[in-house]
Amino acid sequence: MSPQSKISKVESIKLASRNLRGPVDLELNSPSDHFSEEGYQILKFHGIYQQDDRDVRKARKAQGLGPDYSFMIRVAIPGGVLQPEQYLALDRLADQLGNATLRITTRQAIQFHGVRKGGLKPLIQVLNQHLLTSLSACGDVVRNVVACPAPFSDRQRAEISQYAKALSDRLKPRSRAYYEIWLDGEKAASLEEEVEPLYGQTYLPRKFKIAFAFPGDNCVDVYTQDIGIVPWLEKDVLKGFTLLVGGGLGQSHGAKDTHPVLAKPLTTIKPEQLFEVVEAIVRVQRDHGRRDERKLARMKYLVEAWGLERFKAEVERYVGYSLPEAQPLTWQCADDHLGWHEQGDGQLFFGLFVENGRVKDHLRVAIRDVVKRLNPEIRLTPQQNILFTNIRPSDQATLEAILREHGVELPGSIPLVVQQAMACPALPTCGLAITESERVMPQVIREIDALLSRLDLQTGPVPHVRMTGCPNGCARPYTAEIGLVGRSLNSYTIYLGGSPLGDRLGEVYLDNVKREDIAARLEPALMAYRQQRRENETFGEFCHRVGIEFIRRQIDPSDQPTPAG
Repeated sequence: MSPQSKISKVESIKLASRNLRGPVDLELNSPSDHFSEEGYQILKFHGIYQQDDRDVRKARKAQGLGPDYSFMIRVAIPGGVLQPEQYLALDRLADQLGNATLRITTRQAIQFHGVRKGGLKPLIQVLNQHLLTSLSACGDVVRNVVACPAPFSDRQRAEISQYAKALSDRLKPRSRAYYEIWLDGEKAASLEEEVEPLYGQTYLPRKFKIAFAFPGDNCVDVYTQDIGIVPWLEKDVLKGFTLLVGGGLGQSHGAKDTHPVLAKPLTTIKPEQLFEVVEAIVRVQRDHGRRDERKLARMKYLVEAWGLERFKAEVERYVGYSLPEAQPLTWQCADDHLGWHEQGDGQLFFGLFVENGRVKDHLRVAIRDVVKRLNPEIRLTPQQNILFTNIRPSDQATLEAILREHGVELPGSIPLVVQQAMACPALPTCGLAITESERVMPQVIREIDALLSRLDLQTGPVPHVRMTGCPNGCARPYTAEIGLVGRSLNSYTIYLGGSPLGDRLGEVYLDNVKREDIAARLEPALMAYRQQRRENETFGEFCHRVGIEFIRRQIDPSDQPTPAG
């Protein structure tokens, strides 16, 4: 039987959902505190994940109780752009219906955690009142479209933001299910007449990610996307877009055919061709991506199986014309625009570090005060931080004073390795997490910072470190110079040698390393770097140049971690 002649269980659930309605529409008002498995799968398309508190599972089971259910709601924010009143509405909802925190994601979205079933509909209705939505923030569709957030006033960056918003709107599902269920919208007269012109009845085989980079600035990790889009400029005039295809970082322990992949250049097209060609790529994945095995359903595996030439030929068949070769790309930086910057229009923007993207406690109060007093536009970043934009130079001191008043550290006073680090939420709510990430990263990264200080390596170039609680790679550890990936309870696989520019994958250095041993296991590699690096060579470049086997040989044979099981 061919892969396309059978479908997975999730595909059957999507097909039976009546364009993303059932059984969510029936179960929402039931007395149960959670949804069925079928309901849970369809909830994702509405931007909602059903979760339970894994910290209390055993205790509740011993008491004869079921899981402590709550929900994560993800707000899709194209390019991460929020108006001040929108941000303040999200902040209020965190107290009213969430767990008093906001979570900035690596796709420039906002997540609410700890929402109870009865709070889902009221929360989504408030989002809608402020022109925000959770529709297609999750699920097997094109998710939140990411774009370089830096608000420099030159025309090209403004166009990127506009293209990202327009593309996001164009790729939303057309089903009225979201409006019927959550916003009490008028029901479709006939489901037979309601069509999904892009997605069809079963939508895409898996999630689909798109990002716009700015030329030379890879702060969005463009190579990790299903489609990466890079403007092509000549003398500051937009001539077209270079498209990359087939990126994705997720993999599964024990599934040997799964692995991270970087996107490959496909073509460079004219601006007016962008929407048509992107839609064609999505359609190719819709029609040919694996629907029998979800672990192999991302577009990266289709591109690998076919090869880039065949994939391009199929896209050309869908659009009806030939696609030219891709223009070469070069990168100068991939930083997150923290600190003060001139926008170019007489105003400033300020990038504030948010550790692991979690906005809570005194930090949350400080951000709220800045927004209320200075009325800035907000830009969320793909590295989980926040930009306050359109700040008058006369308000620069005021903004800093507000942050200091609430005990918030400013960029420059935070160790670089801490400021560049990222972690996913993981335990206690993520159902896929194997071990900790966000809750332990503050300690782990400061242990690494202490090691860098002891080795006199703390002033730069300082390695980028990213941690995830499972191999799905939501915090993009595989492109980091040091990637820490959950392997088993309290154990991690360490990857080394990714590029600080995001254009190279790291390699496995050590497996099954206990959390408390991470800094010690990194010490031999960092010592070799200190002794043998070239001028201005980054740690990732050094590891790539000398090779992982050379670095492993620096470890004392009597001090090896336990082999992988």
